Amino acid sequence: MNAMATEPDPHLSMVRQVTPHTPEGCEQCLRLGSPWGHLRPCLTCGHVGCRDSSPLKHARAHAHVEQHPIAEPVEPVEPVEPGETWRWCYAREAMA
Repeated sequence: MNAMATEPDPHLSMVRQVTPHTPEGCEQCLRLGSPWGHLRPCLTCGHVGCRDSSPLKHARAHAHVEQHPIAEPVEPVEPVEPGETWRWCYAREAMA
């Protein structure tokens, strides 16, 4: 059995109470005038980046450059079932 799948993600200790810097869109895409898809706010600093299906993948780039690996989806763009939440860890490439 994969230990990473059963053990809590160690990067969750980096999650903070943050306010997204630009809830209206991806920070870099807004500056560049580039389109984006779904958004992923960083749960360490509040940076808002676009997810991997977007042309420039700014959330992933931020996670690796700043070493802030945990992000979550922005609602209501990606609604989840009532009571359900999820986070993505770019370092582990898995749900956190």
